[in-house]
Amino acid sequence: LLFPFIWGTVAAQGQLFGNQSIGSKAYVTNAMWFSYPGYNEMASGANDPAVQSNAFGPNPNVTVFEWLNSLPEFRGKVEIWGTWGAFHRIFSESRSALPIRAGATLVDANDRTPRGRAMRELYQTTTRLEEDNPFDSVLHIELREHLRQHHPRVLFVGYGDTDLWQHLGRYDAFLETAHSFDRFVKDLWEQMQSIPGYRNQTTFIITADHGRGSGPVDWKDHGIAQPGSANIWIAVLGPDTAPLGERKNVPDVTQSQIAATVAAFVGRDFRAFKPGAATALAEAMAAPAP
Repeated sequence: LLFPFIWGTVAAQGQLFGNQSIGSKAYVTNAMWFSYPGYNEMASGANDPAVQSNAFGPNPNVTVFEWLNSLPEFRGKVEIWGTWGAFHRIFSESRSALPIRAGATLVDANDRTPRGRAMRELYQTTTRLEEDNPFDSVLHIELREHLRQHHPRVLFVGYGDTDLWQHLGRYDAFLETAHSFDRFVKDLWEQMQSIPGYRNQTTFIITADHGRGSGPVDWKDHGIAQPGSANIWIAVLGPDTAPLGERKNVPDVTQSQIAATVAAFVGRDFRAFKPGAATALAEAMAAPAP
């Protein structure tokens, strides 16, 4: 009921990792168990012990997205989207030269169409609950419209509403936004499948930057004070992933494996550039990663 697309489509046509009760463990390797360290690990392929705050400055670690964008065949074809303004620092915008639409820059200020003006007014007149971060609905509408005319080879999308409402202790709003997230992923998948260049050639990797605590209080937060926050889940759906559904009794997988996995799905070896990065998630691939 909560995740009809993930359980109805991804679990039928792809793979899910992270249900520890059936022998499938997915976890972060960083010791912080919160967002910036998690996104760094996810995107750069390794934990950086120096990243100990969400206020950390520009990321010194080259991410798989920055590296792919540096290759001639991918240059200008890698994009970063998200609600959290910190993505500008996490993906080191000034060094990486990646196009980043996040936080206050999510809505295109140069879009002078009636739709663009309406989206800008909506963002400017909506009371935001955290800094300059828009809600997931704004992100999704902007991204969907963007993809009608622009077709990146590699795309990162960071939705954030579930984390926000959990921190506020609004379990009702958390459930609603989690359900909306599932609908957004379904919508993006169907949009991709409607575009000839993407149809049956696109892989989605869906995961979280960290887990949460459990119980009547700890579910509201995450970090070393909330046991269980290191546990995440990873879902993979695409033409190169066997339809094995929810995996059982498989080797542990880690957040740090996602970077090399992103590269492997587009035929590149991230570890040739960064030997210290974790290996690709071969379990989710039809053939071993290069």
